[in-house]
Amino acid sequence: HVQLVESGEGLVQPGGSLRLSCAASGYTYSSDCMGWFRQAPEKEREGVAAILTGAGSTYYADSIKGRFIISEDNDKNTLHLQMNNLNAEDTAMYYCAARLGYCLSFKYFDYYGLGTQVTVS
Repeated sequence: HVQLVESGEGLVQPGGSLRLSCAASGYTYSSDCMGWFRQAPEKEREGVAAILTGAGSTYYADSIKGRFIISEDNDKNTLHLQMNNLNAEDTAMYYCAARLGYCLSFKYFDYYGLGTQVTVS
């Protein structure tokens, strides 16, 4: 069965960087969409970045464009999110997600991990 496990939780100062990782098991993602979502307290979950595995096509939310980079490690079935120039508004629980098939913006993801906390303060 599909499992997504995030890692890289941390507390960073404004302007700092952090790298999140997501290990996928139970399925080998190829030509599928994987992404990162986040949810801050009292806010709705929002899509942050997505990538079409194997093709490398990426999609970013306007709020993080130019600061975050999504990447994949096909050999290890792992997803990463490099976050730079972090600010307080980036504080949230970050979730890895996967969709079987092409990316359709941040919609119709089938699987989510349990999340990893990012705090910028």
